[in-house]
Amino acid sequence: MNIRKVTQDVKGATVAQEAQFNLNRIHKAGDFILGGLFDIHYYSVFPEPSFTSKQQDPTCYGWAQTMAFAIAEINRNPRLLPSVTLGYSLYDNCITLGVAFRAALSLVSGREEERFRLDESCVGSPPVLGIVGDSTSSNTIAISSILGLYRVPLVRAMLHIMKRFGWTWAGLLFIDNDWGHDAARIFQSDLSQSALGCLAYLEALPWDHDPAQYQRTVTVMKRSTARVVIVFAYGRYVDNLMAEVVKQNVAGLQWITSAGSTIDTRFQTPDFMPYLRGILGIAVRHGEIAGLKDFLLRIHPDTDPDSRHDGNTIPPQSVCSESCSPGTRVARRKGQPVCCFDCIACSEGEISNETDSTECISCPADFWPNPQHDHCVPKSMEFLSYHEPLGISLTTISLLGTLISTMVLGIFIYHRNTPMVRANNSELSFQLLLSLKLCFMCSLLFIGRPRLWTCRLRHAVFGISFVLCVSCLLVKTMVVLAVFKASKPGGADIMKWFGTMQQRGTVLALTSVQAIICTAWLVSASPTPHKNMQYHSDKIVYECDVGSTVGFGVLLGYIGLLALLSFLLAFMARNLPDNFNEAKLITFSMLIFCAVWIAFIPAYISSPGKYADVVEVFAILASSFGILVALFGPKCYIILLKPERNTKKSIMGRGGTKT
Repeated sequence: MNIRKVTQDVKGATVAQEAQFNLNRIHKAGDFILGGLFDIHYYSVFPEPSFTSKQQDPTCYGWAQTMAFAIAEINRNPRLLPSVTLGYSLYDNCITLGVAFRAALSLVSGREEERFRLDESCVGSPPVLGIVGDSTSSNTIAISSILGLYRVPLVRAMLHIMKRFGWTWAGLLFIDNDWGHDAARIFQSDLSQSALGCLAYLEALPWDHDPAQYQRTVTVMKRSTARVVIVFAYGRYVDNLMAEVVKQNVAGLQWITSAGSTIDTRFQTPDFMPYLRGILGIAVRHGEIAGLKDFLLRIHPDTDPDSRHDGNTIPPQSVCSESCSPGTRVARRKGQPVCCFDCIACSEGEISNETDSTECISCPADFWPNPQHDHCVPKSMEFLSYHEPLGISLTTISLLGTLISTMVLGIFIYHRNTPMVRANNSELSFQLLLSLKLCFMCSLLFIGRPRLWTCRLRHAVFGISFVLCVSCLLVKTMVVLAVFKASKPGGADIMKWFGTMQQRGTVLALTSVQAIICTAWLVSASPTPHKNMQYHSDKIVYECDVGSTVGFGVLLGYIGLLALLSFLLAFMARNLPDNFNEAKLITFSMLIFCAVWIAFIPAYISSPGKYADVVEVFAILASSFGILVALFGPKCYIILLKPERNTKKSIMGRGGTKT
C-alpha cells in the first residue's frame, strides 16, 4: 500500500510539471514589448494545489485595458516614438501570489500554453523589456527575485520620491515578519545601489505589539536628525505607531508609506492631521472622475499650499548633513554613513565651483581665489603707480626739484657777470645744474608700470646723470686746489692743466666710462619687466629685474668711487683762506651724498617689490637735493638777498677777518 501510494504521487508530480497553465492575458505585437501585472479581481476561488490533478484556470477579467489604452495612445502619437511600435503582454495576478509568480515567469521566459504569431516568418513571444507591477508589496517582493535572474527591471516608486525631493537621510520602519523584513532588505539594497541616500535608523515594529518597543522606536525617531520616515506596515502596527507618535508629540515629519496606509481614512481625522499632513505614498488610481485629469495637471506640491658746488509649500529637508556649497569640500566623518560629512573651506589658493565637491582645485599661477573661494580671479598687479599716494608724492618732489634746479640755473645765467658766479667757475656750475635736472627727472622712470624701455633706461640714465654730477664736483674741487696752489710762488704753471678745455675733457672722460659700463650691462644682460610671485601669494609684484647684479654693482661702485674721491679732495681743501670757501660746501654736499647712498644699499636689498623702487627714488631725490641746497643755497642767498656781498673784494676775503 505504501509503495503503491508513493508511486502514484511521483507520477502525479510528473503530470503537474508537464502541464501548462492558462493565464488571463492581453497581448499585442510590437517592436518592443512591455509586460504588466495587475490585481484586477479581488475574489477568485482556486482549489488546493495537487500533484495528481490539473489546476483550474482562474477567471480574472479587468482593468489591464488601461495600460493597453495608454500604449495605443503612444503609438498613435507620431511625436512620441516615431518609427517605433510598442507592444504589450498584460497579465491578471488575481491578488494571488501563485498566479502573479507564474505570470512573471511567463513574461520573462515566453513559455505560454500557446504561441503568438508575430509576423509571417517568426513565431513565439519576444522577451519583455520591463514589467509594470505588481501593485501589492508581497507579490512584488516574491517575484523580484525571479525577475532579477533575467535582469528585467521592475518599476518602483519609493526611491523616485526620495530622488524627486532630494531626501538623502531617512529612517525606515517595518513589520517584524517575513514581508516586513523582505521589504526593508530590498529597499535598503536598492537605496545602496542607487547611491541616492542613507538610512539614519532601521527599526522593526514588534509582532506582539509590545508598547515598550513602540515607545523606544518613536523615541529613536524623535532624536534622529532625519525628517523623512519610510514605513512598511499596515493595520494595527500603524495604529500603535501613530498612537505613540501622538503621545510623544512627534510632529513635522515627512511620511512615505505603502498604498494601504496612504488611503486609510482613519488617518484623515483632525487628531492625526498635525502629524500626518506630510504623508506620501503609492496608490493605484481607480475609475475616472470628471475634471480630475485637468486638476491633477495643474496642481503641484511645490506651489499649492493646500497640498501640504502646515500650508508650507517648501518640502522638508531630510539630510544627515547639509550640502557643501561652492568654496568648500566634503570631509567624510570617520565611522559614520557616507551621507554624514563636514564642509571644510578650501585652502589658500584653492577653489571649488560645484556643490558637494570632494576636493578643491588650485588656481592658475596668475590667478587667486575670490573671497568666497568659488572661482579664480586675476591676481592684482602691484607696482609703484602714479595714481597711489606714494607715487604722487615722489612725482611731485621730483618735479619740484627739477623746477628749483631750473630756477637756480636761470638765476646764475641772469647774474653770470657778477663776481659770485664768475668766481665759482660758471661753466662747471651750469653743467652741474643741468646734471641735477637730469637726476631729478630720471626718478620718474622708476614710477609707473614697468615696461621694457623704462626698465632699460632707468638705471642707465640714473648712472650717467649722477656720474656727470659728481664729475663736475670733482673737477670743481680740483680747480679750487689748482687756483690756490697757483697763487703761491712757483705755481703759476699749474693752471695750464686746468683750463676750460681740460675741465670739459675730464668731465666727458669720466662720464664716458659710466656710459661704457651701462652699454656693456644692457648688451650682456639688460633689465626686463618681471612678474614676481614670491613676495605675496595673492598678488603679483611687477618689477624690473636688474638682469645682471654685477653690472648694477659696477654702476653704483663707479659713482661711489668718484664721490669718495671728490669728498677727499674737498676735505683737504676745506681750510683754504677765503671768505666764501667753495671746498667746504663741496665737502658738506658730498658728505650728504655718501651718507644717503650708504644707507640705500641695505634698505634696497631688504625692501620687497615696489618699495625697492621707492627706496631708490628716495635716495636719488635726497642726494640731488643735498647737492643742490648745499652748493647753491648760500650762493643764491647772497645773489638775491645780500647783493652787497656779491663783490670781488668780499669773495676773495680781502679786508676780511681771515688771513
